[in-house]
Amino acid sequence: MDSQAVPKASAAVVTPARIGVSLLFLMNGFMIGAWAPKIPEFAERLGLSESTLGLMILTFGLGSIVMMPLAGMQIARFGSSRVSKISALLLTPTLLLLTWVGGIWSGAVAIFLFGGLIGAMDVAMNANAVAVEKSMRRAIMSSCHAFWSLGGLIGSSTGGFLIDHMGVGAHAVLVTAVAALMILASWKIVFHDAPHPDEAAEGKRARLPRSPLPWLIGIMALFCMVPEGAVLDWGALYMRSELGASVTLSGLAYAAFSLTMAVMRFAGDLIRDRFGAVMTLRACVVIAIFGMLLIGFAENTSVAIAGFALAGIGISNIVPICFSAAGNLPGMAAGVGLSVVTTMGYSGILVAPSGIGFIAEHTGLASIFAGLSALLVVVLFLSSLARHADNAHH
Repeated sequence: MDSQAVPKASAAVVTPARIGVSLLFLMNGFMIGAWAPKIPEFAERLGLSESTLGLMILTFGLGSIVMMPLAGMQIARFGSSRVSKISALLLTPTLLLLTWVGGIWSGAVAIFLFGGLIGAMDVAMNANAVAVEKSMRRAIMSSCHAFWSLGGLIGSSTGGFLIDHMGVGAHAVLVTAVAALMILASWKIVFHDAPHPDEAAEGKRARLPRSPLPWLIGIMALFCMVPEGAVLDWGALYMRSELGASVTLSGLAYAAFSLTMAVMRFAGDLIRDRFGAVMTLRACVVIAIFGMLLIGFAENTSVAIAGFALAGIGISNIVPICFSAAGNLPGMAAGVGLSVVTTMGYSGILVAPSGIGFIAEHTGLASIFAGLSALLVVVLFLSSLARHADNAHH
C-alpha cells in the first residue's frame, strides 16, 4: 500500500481490510467456542479420566506454545496475510479430526494440531490487525478481540444445543462449514502486507529477539491473562464451593465477566484513540485490580458477580493494547515481537490454572482471586510500555 493512500484510509472507520481481519478473529473464536461443549464427549469416547483429560488439555496448550513462535518467523518471511489464511485453512478440518479419532494417541495428535493451528492463526491475525491499524492510522485491535470473544460466545452457546439435537458428527460438520464460509468471505479482503526485506531476513535467521521490550510486554500480557484464566477455570467453582451459589448462579460468574469484556472491547478502540494507549491501559488495570479484590473479599454472591463484571471491564482492553504495542516495536518485525508476547500471554491461560488448583487446596480460592491483583500491580508499573501501541497512528 503506498504511503499517499494512508491518510485517506484513516477517514473511514470500516474498511474491507478491517472486515477481513475481524472475520478471522470471529472464526478463530468460534472454533474454540465450538470445541468447549465437545470436551465431555471427547473424554468419554477415548475413556479419559480427569487427570488424562487434564494432560490432553495441556497438549492443546503445548501445541499453541510450539506453533506460535514458528508462526512469528513465517510472518516475518511471508507477511501476516498469507500465514493467517494458510493457518485458517489448515485449522478448519481439525474439529472433524477431533470428532473422528478413536484412540488416545491419535486424540493427542489431533488436539496438538488443533491447539497449534489455533495459536499460529492467533499470532498471524494479530499481526494482520497491527498492519491494518498502521494503514488506517486508528486503533482496531480491541474490536478485533471483541469479535474473537463474540465467536467464542456463539460457538459455546450453540454447541451443547446442537450436539443434543443433531449429534456430535453433524455438529462438527456444521461448525466446519460455517468456519469455511467465514474464511471464504474474508479471503479476498484480508489486508495484504508484504514483509520488508530486513524482516524477511530476520524470519529466516529464526532467532529470539535480544531487545528486552517484547519480553517486558510479554510479562504484562501474562500477568493479566493469568487472572483471566483463573476466572474462566475457577470462577464457577469459587461461587459454588465458597459462596454457596446454585449451579445457575455460579455460571453467572464467567457470564458477567465475558459480557462486560465483550462490550468494553467494542468500545475500547474509541477510548484508546481518544485518550492514548498508556492512559487507557492504566485506567483498565486499576478497574481490574478493584474487581479482583472485590471477588476475593466478597461476602455474598451478588458482590462477587459485581467483581467479576468489573474484572471483565478492566481486563478487556489490556491484552489488545499489549498486542498492538508488541506489533509496533521499533526495529522489529511485527510477527517476531507478537509471537513472544502471545506465547507468554497465552501460557498464562493454559498453564496457570493447574497451579492455581494446587495452591487453592491449601489456601482457598478467595485468597487466590484477591492475591492475583498483585500481578496487575506489576502491569501498572510497566504501563508506560503501552506507548508503543500508539506508533500505529504515526
